[in-house]
Parts: sequence; C-alpha cells; structure tokens
Amino acid sequence: MKLDPPVSEIIERVTKREGVELVHAELAGGRNAVLRIFIDKPGGVTIEDCSNVSERLSLILDVEDLIPGQYTLEVASPGLDRGLYKESDYERFAGLQCHVKISEPIDGQRNFHGKLKGLDREGQIVVLLEGPAGNIHRLPLEHIVKANVEIEP
Repeated sequence: MKLDPPVSEIIERVTKREGVELVHAELAGGRNAVLRIFIDKPGGVTIEDCSNVSERLSLILDVEDLIPGQYTLEVASPGLDRGLYKESDYERFAGLQCHVKISEPIDGQRNFHGKLKGLDREGQIVVLLEGPAGNIHRLPLEHIVKANVEIEP
C-alpha cells in the first residue's frame, strides 16, 4: 500500500535526523497493518539505530495520527538481499548479482538474473545475464515489480 505524502515526509525527516538512509517504507496488510521501514548507513545499521528511528517515528506518528486504525511499526536493515527501489540504487549496486521481476514480459520472460550494469541514458536498467551468449537486457524502470541484489554463493 502506498504511503500518504505526510507520512513519507515524517519518515524521511526522522531518518535523516538520525543519520541513516531511508531505503524503503511500505504499509502492508489491512486490518492488522504493518508499517515497514528499511534503513541503512555506511558500515551497516545497528539495533540501536533501528530502535532510535522506531522510538522517534512512533512518537510522531502517534501524535499526528495519520495512519488509520492500528498498525505495527517495524524498523530494520534492508538485509543482505537488499531491495532496489530508487534509481540511485541501480547505480550504487552496479556490478552485483541481482534478480529483477518485471510486469511486462520481454521475449516471454519476466524474471531476470544476472549482473547489474546500472542505468542507461534512457533510464532503463541494464542487466548482463551471465551465460554462453552473455545477453544484455534493458528493463524499463516503470515495469519493475521487484528487484534485489543477490549474495553470491
């Protein structure tokens, strides 16, 4: 579920004030909603970072009462299989293995695994699929349903 702009602005403001990067925020579920906030910083986030962001956000969101009904707030690191959400993520993590799922098939394919090359001039993700052919696929950003880096075995 997409977050309302005032909620997104509060989350951005709190994470910035706490010295962490907001990776992604989402509100999932209906009756028992969960507000998930993923944060990061150089060297990784600590439990203390997550706790500080959670405490500050809880206080402000409870006072502002911008999310209807009850919800659970979760603040966490994006993890090793970090999701890619912003254009800058595709540049930042270029060179890593990734998995990308798109909504509109390209040559009958919706799931792509390979080495992330970054963005091209037209704003499309370039994924080099490793294989005998060394295929290069350009995937339109607007068609991406989910993307994440993959830890190599």
